[in-house]
Amino acid sequence: MTKPLEGIRVLDLTRILSGPYCTMLLGDMGADIIKIESTEGDDTRKWGPPFLENESAYYLSVNRNKRSLVLNLKSPEGKEIFIKLLKNADVVVENFRPGQMEKFGLGYEVLKEVNPKVILASISGFGQTGRYSKKPGYDVIAQGMGGLMSVTGEDGRAPVKAGFSVADIGSGMWAIIGILLALNSRNQTGKGQWVDASLLDTMISWQTFLATGFLATGENPKPLGNAHQSIVPYQAFESADGYFNIGVGNDSLWEKMCSFLNLKHLINHPNYKTNNDRVRNRTELIAILQEKFKSKTSKEWIDIFESHGIPAGPIYNLEELYQDEHVHDREMVQSVPHPTIGDLKLTGIPIKLSDTPGEITSPPPLLGQHSTEILEEIGYTLDEIERLYRNNVSSTTQPQYKKQIS
Repeated sequence: MTKPLEGIRVLDLTRILSGPYCTMLLGDMGADIIKIESTEGDDTRKWGPPFLENESAYYLSVNRNKRSLVLNLKSPEGKEIFIKLLKNADVVVENFRPGQMEKFGLGYEVLKEVNPKVILASISGFGQTGRYSKKPGYDVIAQGMGGLMSVTGEDGRAPVKAGFSVADIGSGMWAIIGILLALNSRNQTGKGQWVDASLLDTMISWQTFLATGFLATGENPKPLGNAHQSIVPYQAFESADGYFNIGVGNDSLWEKMCSFLNLKHLINHPNYKTNNDRVRNRTELIAILQEKFKSKTSKEWIDIFESHGIPAGPIYNLEELYQDEHVHDREMVQSVPHPTIGDLKLTGIPIKLSDTPGEITSPPPLLGQHSTEILEEIGYTLDEIERLYRNNVSSTTQPQYKKQIS
């Protein structure tokens, strides 16, 4: 079955998280991803623990469905090889600090002169323009500057970042959207363009109602722990054996909940009748509900809420999450054979397409695993490849390839 991005070749110069996540999802959908690495490899190859047979779990998490080519872009021959690859590429993705591609002699002006149809996607901390563009940016910096940490956690406590790398992952997703838009535009114009995604822009774009509220009133939103700024009750509550979440998103659900909780006197209470009332009087109301919820276990409450059509759910750790049968129904855990690890379990593909679904076809590559293969594809002989390896222009960690040129 043809995949949606089959025939699209991506030169992947990224490392760490935002860029590799972007190119992994492109690879899931059929694009040919050539992961171009220095002789030391992607930084995350060394990040851990945990390691699986000397392979970093961090690296393994975002690098499936790619081929690895070691290439020294600082050398003239390395740059020459990249230019040869560029001539038949559709997309280049990089997440260096702005200006680094120009230092390699591979800035956008050079790329589009070689291949006017190529799309360059750049992911950075602060974008390609603006006074902060040259600053280094990591996920935690973007979460802090982007306002997320100011509304995460509990009022009066230290700022807290999200447990997932949301700025990195979100920027990778914006880059994917930009690439797909640019590919569609290219179908109409025949020309490529430059996609510019940044971690700080991502955090700002995700503020949604919080940003609009501030811009309208000038009032800074405060952290509310597990609660919602605009909906009450919509948060985690303590049960007899732990915690669970509920989402009472409208007044009709509020009336239902009060009825089965034997709190009918609250339905038309002037402090709680409407969501607006409940938001203004959240402290008193949450105290009343919390006392009620301590009488049963989380599962008992979730079953009761669901039986009445009110959203409720558990607060899982990862062990509990991956034991849930629904996660496996959705194929969000998949296995792929790895050359040194054996059966490698990875998270599944989040985008479900009915006719042209994505697929995990190959594990994250070993460093330089495909160097010989890719160099041969662009016309290098085994003798020439041996010379490139000797001169540290490229390298491979694959013994079977080394035997070919010995």
